[in-house]
Amino acid sequence: MKKIFFVLLLSPLIILGQDNLGQISGDFFINAQTYNEDAKIGAGKVSEYLLMNGYSNIRFTKGNFSAGLRYESYLNALEGFDPRYQGNSIAHRYAQYKIEGLDITVGNFYEQFGNGLILRSYEEKQLGIDNSMDGIRLKYSPTKGLYLKGFIAKQRLFFELGPGIIRGFDAELNINDALNFLSESKIKYTLGGSFISRYQGDIDNIPYDMPENVGAYAIRTNISTDKITLNTEYAYKENDPKGGFSGSNFAPGKALITNLSYSPKKGFGLIFEAHRVDNMDFRSDRTATLQDLTLSYIPAITKQHVYSLAAFYPFATQPIGELGFQGELYYTFKKKSKLGGKYGTKITANYSRVNALNGGSSVLTGIEEHTPMFFSIKNETLFFRDANIEVRKKLSKKVKFTANYIDLIYNKDIIEGKNNGKNINAKIGVLDISYKIKPKKTLRLELQYLAVNKNKKYYQDKGNWTMGMLEYTISPKWFFALSDQYNGGYTDVDGEHDAVHYLNFSCGYTKKANRFVLGYGKQREGIFCAGGVCRRVPSSNGLTLTITSSF
Repeated sequence: MKKIFFVLLLSPLIILGQDNLGQISGDFFINAQTYNEDAKIGAGKVSEYLLMNGYSNIRFTKGNFSAGLRYESYLNALEGFDPRYQGNSIAHRYAQYKIEGLDITVGNFYEQFGNGLILRSYEEKQLGIDNSMDGIRLKYSPTKGLYLKGFIAKQRLFFELGPGIIRGFDAELNINDALNFLSESKIKYTLGGSFISRYQGDIDNIPYDMPENVGAYAIRTNISTDKITLNTEYAYKENDPKGGFSGSNFAPGKALITNLSYSPKKGFGLIFEAHRVDNMDFRSDRTATLQDLTLSYIPAITKQHVYSLAAFYPFATQPIGELGFQGELYYTFKKKSKLGGKYGTKITANYSRVNALNGGSSVLTGIEEHTPMFFSIKNETLFFRDANIEVRKKLSKKVKFTANYIDLIYNKDIIEGKNNGKNINAKIGVLDISYKIKPKKTLRLELQYLAVNKNKKYYQDKGNWTMGMLEYTISPKWFFALSDQYNGGYTDVDGEHDAVHYLNFSCGYTKKANRFVLGYGKQREGIFCAGGVCRRVPSSNGLTLTITSSF
């Protein structure tokens, strides 16, 4: 009935939009792939020859009123996505209007409080994540500088709703706007506070009393000048046993995050981030697992690499418990200096490290009063470490390059739940060269190499990799690319593994708001991450077609 109601609501609005009484906008996306069995790369047989993910958004706006819906289709979902995405549905619909400063939304919406430590409702199609809220949300600014938000809703679970009822409230005060005597100050101050409550009935068939109302609180502050910005947030979650069965943890959750950036002049900057997390897995269903019905979000504290081999071992945040920090320095050598050359040179150095809490996470001990050491990197279990440097330089009007070197340690047992035995130590080099043949024609060469440690005759994980790609672009309409990832063969405890080529050809065409990308080739098994949240990508061999459009 809800879907029918919103379709009936939008029908006359679309007609009005065609009569210039409002504005209609939207977008379309489809990703389809064929699958061929390929034992050499571990690509199994897929019962359906063609799988597809697709959706389309339609939005209507007139003055202070807007409404929209999203139609989604998974027939059936691509390999690597949760099979519970199946079939067709109007999975997102909303109406929103503003009246005298009050902003009202009914239906589906996304929301984030602060850095997301106790609430981040968002959509990330590439990860298969959409934990939108379905309910009512209000926003109001009763006085200058004060911003209030509140909502009551349930959370999306594929094409259904989770069992928990979520209530949230957030307040943010811009002190410079609220106090006239600070309005001209060069130092800007912002304070904020959030509260989230989940209601879920007790489970009658277990011998424990489950808390039906679980609250989470957060406070945050942001102080900034034209050179320095400091952002800090602290969150606390009441005890929230998972599943309610023997061995459940009754300890509370805590998280502290801080970000400091310093840029005294153009071309130079320092960034430092740190966070400490203990038992902050908060969901709208106490029995949910994987990426289902997540409320809390721990921002990634490691660099998100974009090159394929550099992203071979990405870090997934561990809300059960971790201590991490990251530092980054960037500097641009001026034009016509010794190191800058004719066009200047930009260098970025980055270091990040994440480890277990010294003394163990409270969720692992199951003891409510257990308090691990607040800060220590000595004798801890290392989850991840990444030291990298990047150089960007323009050599002439036609040639520029980017060079990267990455040295990382990856705890596969923790991050992927594997029994690898030892941390993987990988060293990766990347060289990306672009040559502008003509004003609208560019040739780009990408070379990458990944090497892992070798113990006697055994290589770590899947051995060493080489990658090469040649891309030709005719701006703004065409591109053609040929790439190969080559696993040169390796020996592990299971024996020798043959060398494998992962050849791939792709081409794309763009005309105004429409873009078509066609590809054919092999894809290796791996982990794809965005913002510290990950999903597994299986091996595949086949044809892919992606179409995007907007209006």
